[in-house]
Amino acid sequence: MRTDIFRKTALTVAGLAFTGGAIAGPITAAHAAPTPTTEGKPVSASQDRKNGERELDVRYEAQPNFFYCGPAAARNALSVQGKNIDVDAMAKRMGTTEAGTNSINDITPVLNKESGKDAYRSVEIREPKADDKQTDTLRTDIVKAVDEGHAVVANIAGTATDTDGTTHSFEGGHYVSVVGYRDNGNTVTISDSADPNQASYRMSVDNLADWIATRGYTS
Repeated sequence: MRTDIFRKTALTVAGLAFTGGAIAGPITAAHAAPTPTTEGKPVSASQDRKNGERELDVRYEAQPNFFYCGPAAARNALSVQGKNIDVDAMAKRMGTTEAGTNSINDITPVLNKESGKDAYRSVEIREPKADDKQTDTLRTDIVKAVDEGHAVVANIAGTATDTDGTTHSFEGGHYVSVVGYRDNGNTVTISDSADPNQASYRMSVDNLADWIATRGYTS
């Protein structure tokens, strides 16, 4: 099995162990209230930055099947910009199949097109574990992206523990959105399409960097 950014990233049955089993059918979560608009333009979805923290408002949707984690993460990420994009159309453009979405590099151009600007770029963490420089870069990229009003999408694999001590396991690979930060980016907020009962949780940026290791993110 390849362990670089280009390996297949399906959300497997094993990766769904923490949800109590494989998804048997579509999962639907209620939408949050629509973002207010002024003269047809979305109002900033982020709270004012204070005490080294900021959160973006996500109009969350769970993924409808076990292999749509890439398109679903991108859809949730774009929702913070007030965009509502059909996840099936997005999956087609990303080349998503039942084997998943191949790489973060298939997601970056779609995010740029839907954002209407080249805000996103792919970053790889090729090693099995992120080093201090890679973790610092991830922290900086998340803070910058969230401050600019757009979410980060990360391709992760393996098991990571959040700040509440809950483990999240996706041995076959998965995609999540990063939609906020605290403590100047040392803690980040994850939006996870896999399970609406665990739609949002926080994690140290160190744990997230190691979760991304061998794969990549787009910010």
